[in-house]
Amino acid sequence: MSDHMEGKTVIVTGGNNGIGLHTAVGLAKLGANVVITARNQAKGEAALVEIKKSSGNDNVGLLLADFASLASIRGFVEEFKMNHDRLDVLVNNAGGINTSRSETLDGFETTFGVNHLGYFLVTNLLLDTLKASAPARIVSVSSRAHLRPKGMNFDDLNAEQNYGGLGMAAYGESKLANVLFSYELARRLEGTGVTSNCLHPGVVRSGFAQNNGGVASVVVKGFYMLFRPFTKSGAQGAATSIYLASAPEVEGVTGKYYADSKEEPSSRASHDEEAAKRLWEISEQMTGLATASA
Repeated sequence: MSDHMEGKTVIVTGGNNGIGLHTAVGLAKLGANVVITARNQAKGEAALVEIKKSSGNDNVGLLLADFASLASIRGFVEEFKMNHDRLDVLVNNAGGINTSRSETLDGFETTFGVNHLGYFLVTNLLLDTLKASAPARIVSVSSRAHLRPKGMNFDDLNAEQNYGGLGMAAYGESKLANVLFSYELARRLEGTGVTSNCLHPGVVRSGFAQNNGGVASVVVKGFYMLFRPFTKSGAQGAATSIYLASAPEVEGVTGKYYADSKEEPSSRASHDEEAAKRLWEISEQMTGLATASA
């Protein structure tokens, strides 16, 4: 275990499996005090055992949070703040793809609700702690799928008209929302000592998208088998998240998009500042943050 992140507190949302689990292991190996979120107590506790064993670091904690519930996210943040007075790094990782349309407990289309509104709410609720701990970092896992949409479809954020084959339209839009959010956040945090960057982890061999069952699960498994030589392991997929969360050379770097631990251009649509501001305002309304700050 290295002591590179010794004394730093890190949250990895969705840290109980896939890329999130490997991110938590990597940061724990560097000496960080890591807190993961999971929806399920038993799965979360199994992940804790694995992270501690793989990293040689016992400073790993678990808090329950269902990112398909705004109330659950609020409860998680409240519990975190009761037990921690600092936060050096927030890794927004919890997310997924849903091959058929469904809605969150709050009535939002699930892919957009979890992948974007989850990032948006948890980050905003933790901003005071991050600012107080500056220099601090926010790392948001996006995807090259953000290249697919030409822009945010503000008339159909709940994907009632266009969900796309196997949910790919909704997924691409949620990942574009991640980049727009990450860039807008960087602009709003200028001068605070808190940075905001996002990334593409690569196509990773994990349980991602395989919890959908039926034909969709078969299609996804077939894809991974066919393209296995070109896909990444979970540890390889986590490398860029770990890099942005910990590397000294990105200290102070903000408002960028990375892949394979290198800065990369993101889509033209992701640089639309008007769209980013509009998305922020709508997200404030959807998550109830607008009324809280009014």
